[in-house]
Order: sequence, then structure tokens, then C-alpha cells
Amino acid sequence: MLQFLLDLLFPPPPLVRELLQMDTAEFAERVPRAVARAGDGIISLFEYADPLVRQAVWELKYRGSEKVAALLATALYEELLGFLEEYAPLTNFTEPLLIPIPLSPKRERERGFNQCELLCEALMRLDASSFPSSVEEGWPKAGVVVSSKRAKSSLPAETSAQAGRRGGRNFTFSLALTKIKDTPSQTKTDSRAKRLDNLRGCFHADTALVAGRNIILIDDVATTGATLLEARRALRAAGARKVIAFTIAH
Repeated sequence: MLQFLLDLLFPPPPLVRELLQMDTAEFAERVPRAVARAGDGIISLFEYADPLVRQAVWELKYRGSEKVAALLATALYEELLGFLEEYAPLTNFTEPLLIPIPLSPKRERERGFNQCELLCEALMRLDASSFPSSVEEGWPKAGVVVSSKRAKSSLPAETSAQAGRRGGRNFTFSLALTKIKDTPSQTKTDSRAKRLDNLRGCFHADTALVAGRNIILIDDVATTGATLLEARRALRAAGARKVIAFTIAH
């Protein structure tokens, strides 16, 4: 109700209104696919330079828009299924664990949410539903895996309970990666070397949850890939087998 009243008093810009009325197919037709990568093992869907993509990321990252999260997650889910179908049989990338890039506790308190968790929540709703899947029926069933540092999944109660009973069809969900150091905003740091130095040692991975597992990292934007590289380092140090990252934009 509050958001409805705010929208009446302060109507969103035309680009936002247009974005909120789109379905995934229309969004994908309107925006360019990413042609470059931020690094090895990092797959980005769209070009951040596109105004519509930038607006979508903004609405997700700073407003926590569930509508935009669902829109972007559907596009991301289709990409994940295609990747699993093509890549997994060749590399033994089985039973992948879906992990969002975390915010520091301070940053998450200030913002009130983690946009990468919102994406993962939407992905898990799709994976726990009857959403069409091209992945083989023989794939292992998956349950929701919760970090020992968090009492429960950030999924809504009904979704968490449903996924806990049936599990996701293609991957599991975990908050096994935490950010233990508050770092300066990466947008204020120009060089990749400085970004890597800022991030060094900022993540902790729960060995009990990631050891021996294949990991799919989820982030909103990859610029230099420094955040994902440091997250991968922490996960590999905790015993993860393979780590592949997916982002909305680059």
C-alpha cells in the first residue's frame, strides 16, 4: 500500500514504467546480449551500457523490485538450464550449488536486502515449480541448503517449505558464502588491481557446505570480475570443486 501511494505521489520515470510492464521475451528482444566476459568462468547475459539493462539493475539493486527480480531471474534461469544441459555432461558438473554474492552485514542492514539473494529466491521459485526444463530427468533432486551462519533460507516461508520437501529440480540453494569485511564500493575503484586489493580476504565460505561441491555464483553486474574472483578463491580454499559465475550484466 505504501509503495502504491508513493507511486501515485511520485510516478516512476517512463523507462521504469516501461520496464515493469515487460515480460522476459520482450526484455530479451530489446536489449543486447553481452559480447565480452569479465573473466574466465564468468558468464554475463546483457550489456550494462544499455539504458534498459542499467535501469533494471538499478531497480533490483537499490529498490529491491520483486517484479524486476522475477523478470531477470527468468532470463537467467533459461541460461542456467542451457548451460547445465551442455556443460555438465562434459565436465561432471553435477548437483550444482547456487550461491549469491553476499553483502557485508552493515551494507545489507543499510539497504534492507541483498539483490543477489532476491535473484536466487526467484530462481528457486522457478526451479521448484513446474517451469519447463530441458535438463534431463535423470538430474539429482535438490533440497534447500542453509548456511550454518543463518538460521533459515531467505526464501519466503511457503517457498522454502515447498523446496525443502521437493527440492529444486536442477540446483540447490545455499548461503554458504558470507562477507566478513566491509569494503569500499567497487564503483569508486578504477583499476582491477585496486579492486582485488580492496576485496582480498573479505569472503568466508562454509567448508561443511561447499567442500566437494560444484558452485554457481550469482551476481548482478560483473565489471572487472574482481568480486567474483575473490569469491571463487574463498570457495576453492574451502574445498569447492568447480566454480562458475553468472551475472545479469557486464
